[in-house]
Amino acid sequence: MSDRPEMFDGVEEIWLDGEFVDFEDAQIHVLTHALHYGTGVFEGVRCYDTDRGPAIFRWEEHLDRLYSSAEVYDIDIPYTKAELDEATRELIDRENLDSGYIRPIAFYGYGPLGLNPQQSPVQVALAVWPWGAYLGDEALEEGVDVAVSSWRKYSSSQIPTNAKTTGTYVNSVLASLEAKGNGYEEAIVLNKEGNVAEGPGENLFLVRDGELYTTGLAESILDGITRRTVIELAEEMGYTVHDDATISRGELYTADELFFSGTAAEITPIRTVDDNEIGTGTKGPVTDEIQQRFFEVVEEGQPEAWFTPV
Repeated sequence: MSDRPEMFDGVEEIWLDGEFVDFEDAQIHVLTHALHYGTGVFEGVRCYDTDRGPAIFRWEEHLDRLYSSAEVYDIDIPYTKAELDEATRELIDRENLDSGYIRPIAFYGYGPLGLNPQQSPVQVALAVWPWGAYLGDEALEEGVDVAVSSWRKYSSSQIPTNAKTTGTYVNSVLASLEAKGNGYEEAIVLNKEGNVAEGPGENLFLVRDGELYTTGLAESILDGITRRTVIELAEEMGYTVHDDATISRGELYTADELFFSGTAAEITPIRTVDDNEIGTGTKGPVTDEIQQRFFEVVEEGQPEAWFTPV
């Protein structure tokens, strides 16, 4: 297709409702329930070209979270985890993809419109495509300029924050649009109490006096799988990690280092917040060491328990 976004160039097939279909034919009805009400759940996963061949990073955890998210919304995924695993690995093979991004999504499809979706069928799709650094290769080295958003992260008493739901990401879209509209590369979102939650699509880590702090689950964050990875790696490296921290907005400005973690962002340093320089305004030594260790892990494909061979 001539109007296909560049990131999908070369993508031939999508897995949709149990079948491999041509990219152009992977379509849904305009009256799909999830289009109108955001009733879908999804995951973002990376496949890395490791020393042991292409492998999906922490795939089992991502699948577990997909099904847990679906349970919250009474979305009964009509395929087993084993079936989605097999379909995903076959799709990667059919696309001749050594590394890239994987997007599983389950959603309420075309049926009666109304707030109760249970008469609508559940549809499932899988897509894979090549994808480099989410915020750019330069961001991994130089860091990004971010702004604290005027939009607040919703509370778990309003919408479950432990579920990765399509509709709730409008909150992230608003924060991201605001940041980019004001000349920043990304946002930081506060929770309803005014403390730090996370980025629009990333968790956040703060470094102070050689120790790491990351906001706890009670701060209205998604329990990020890359966040868990950073915690495990940092502790193995001898760092003290406070993984249930409450971080005030003011602490951002006085941090020694800040960085984002996420499937898309991987480990991305933050060089300024609201035009305040963080540390020396470059990637800090702790961030650099953790980032190097993270990329060593995904290059080596070790530990094996974290990687599913394609």
